[in-house]
Amino acid sequence: MAGQSKPLTLARIEDLTLGAFAFLPASETLDHLVRFLSTWSGSDKLFMVIQYTLKLIVPFLQWRARLQHGAGLRKAPVSPSAGKLAKFAGIISDARMLFRIWGLLPIFQWMISLERNPSPTRKLRTIERLQGWSMLGYYPLEHLYYLLSHSIISDKLPLPSATAFVPFIRTRPSDKHIPLDLGTLGTWSTRFWAAYVVLQLAHLREDSKLVQLRERSLGKTKTGATPAEKEEIRQRKKAITNELIVNLAYLPQTIHWSTEKGIFENEIWLDICGFIAGIASWKSGWEATALKPAPPSLADVPPVEPTGEKLAPHVEDVLKDVVEAQAPALDEL
Repeated sequence: MAGQSKPLTLARIEDLTLGAFAFLPASETLDHLVRFLSTWSGSDKLFMVIQYTLKLIVPFLQWRARLQHGAGLRKAPVSPSAGKLAKFAGIISDARMLFRIWGLLPIFQWMISLERNPSPTRKLRTIERLQGWSMLGYYPLEHLYYLLSHSIISDKLPLPSATAFVPFIRTRPSDKHIPLDLGTLGTWSTRFWAAYVVLQLAHLREDSKLVQLRERSLGKTKTGATPAEKEEIRQRKKAITNELIVNLAYLPQTIHWSTEKGIFENEIWLDICGFIAGIASWKSGWEATALKPAPPSLADVPPVEPTGEKLAPHVEDVLKDVVEAQAPALDEL
């Protein structure tokens, strides 16, 4: 009979149990998530969102515990979950700093590429050069801060003696040392980061001017901008706006950590800024790793009848790579 079920054989049982994933449909979202998180930048963005989400949940749990204690619903005004989540957020923060231990490598790669592929304008080139040098100051100091905070290195680095680099000569350890202070290292590394953020805001301003110039030049042509060109302009404006949100959120953090006393008494404002930057960074990274639709084939393009109308002259795109090849965001370095 057609409606009769298949016999329950051993192979059938295996297909229903071990092969249960065959009943799940293929997921483009899952493919996109794996593609995004398989990158260093994508993983860091996810950890950043989790880290600052936990930091915002912790004070809420502590506040709720105090209210429940005042109402007689809790024995102590302390939330055990808050302490555990705060510890987890600290582990994530520490891991993100460890993952940046090779951060100088992409900086070297970017600065070499910058000299071989100059920016559209001289001002942008100067900004990007300064950004590169600011990162050359930021990363070594952060690495020293991380190693010193975990007692991996001593707080006094010995200077090499004059004969240390001369072969076949026995050298004695130098009596001179470089003192390392954890607070000083953290402050100065953040100051270099702050310089990068300010330069990135200047970079985005120049990018916006070039996009407006491109938009006006397309509007002056006889046929106007094509739908593809309009979409390109829209995407560039969207990328600039998103990057602006990220760096405006970073700015208060860098200013706070660059000063000895800071600018916020309540550090929850730092966590709010970090959360905003994390969400905006995740959004831009998610969109950047999305698969672009395939271009239509020739069979899908309708035939165009010849016309005597003269086409508008080709306008060279001065912004060809201004968004894609601009200075990398800090979480991508």
